[in-house]
Amino acid sequence: MRILILSWRDLRHPHAGGSEVYTQNLARHWTAGGHQVTFFCSEAPGAAADETHDGYQIVRRGKRLSVYREARRWYREHGRGRFDVVLDVINTRPFLAVRWVDDAPVVALAHQVCREVWRYEMPLPLALVGRYWLEPRWLAAYRDTLTITVSESSRESLEDYGLTRLEVVPEGVDGDLSTRGRVAKEPVPTLIWVGRLSANKRPGHAVEAFRLLRRRVPDARLWMVGDGPLRASLERDAPDGVGFFGRVDQDTKQDLMARAHLLVATSVREGWGLIVSEAALVGTPTVAYDVAGLRDSVTAAGGWLCPPDPTALAERLPAALARLRRAPGGGTGTVSWSEVADGVLAQLLSGISPILPS
Repeated sequence: MRILILSWRDLRHPHAGGSEVYTQNLARHWTAGGHQVTFFCSEAPGAAADETHDGYQIVRRGKRLSVYREARRWYREHGRGRFDVVLDVINTRPFLAVRWVDDAPVVALAHQVCREVWRYEMPLPLALVGRYWLEPRWLAAYRDTLTITVSESSRESLEDYGLTRLEVVPEGVDGDLSTRGRVAKEPVPTLIWVGRLSANKRPGHAVEAFRLLRRRVPDARLWMVGDGPLRASLERDAPDGVGFFGRVDQDTKQDLMARAHLLVATSVREGWGLIVSEAALVGTPTVAYDVAGLRDSVTAAGGWLCPPDPTALAERLPAALARLRRAPGGGTGTVSWSEVADGVLAQLLSGISPILPS
């Protein structure tokens, strides 16, 4: 099958996250299975405009906002008649391929809705325009389009926007649970927070909860892994015991997560929360806010939830640390990426089957 993926970013982009991990794992496994995959995304610093990666073609055109216009132009000039299905990946702003692809079926992939994230990432009144006019208007175009999402939380949110054809295929991980425990935990209670240091991830909540925790566990430490616009202010105001690692490679991230005792997650909302599954794979459970997406991944991985408040988080952490000393965590609550790719492919086939020749 010939598949076109439209995504605002790929993993070469400095702001790539869980959505890009999910989408490029699909491309990698589909290509290994004999399918022809083209991955269209925005430009990334130092990355070629056209290249082959893991057997599939990557086409990079446009910037953060112009990538949507460039996708339409590229499809008109180079894409028509070449694909059996188009996967339109929705990251707040969709490509709206349902309006301009008329020679192949379109299936959408939406990790999450933006909803309350607008007020964390955009100034007023733009946040209100985005939350109550732009996002509902964009998603209305997908009302009757087959849309894949990654959690029951995201399914419910998309249903609230009126989408009617929704299927859930959760995120995956690759690794062997039998290798857990090979990396020794730190000698003192160590928390880790991983993500982009931006407002919607609320890294300041993790730092404040840690400040409160130190009153009860004075030798505790907090590792902040990631970069972003809030880093300078967080480093300036952080208490003793907080270390900032910046953006690290995958091996370093896994090593840090394996050595830590608990992952802390404080996002406003997630589609799933891939970092929760990745931490569980190396033997580190999560304490997280009980919000959309995180409640799915944390529950599946056997972690702990608390109300979205630094004080509530600080109160939950000592009990979680004590329980870990008695009984280390269980599984990840996810399947492999190959199973995820098979699940999404099955949905693509169901989406195009009505127009396939009998």
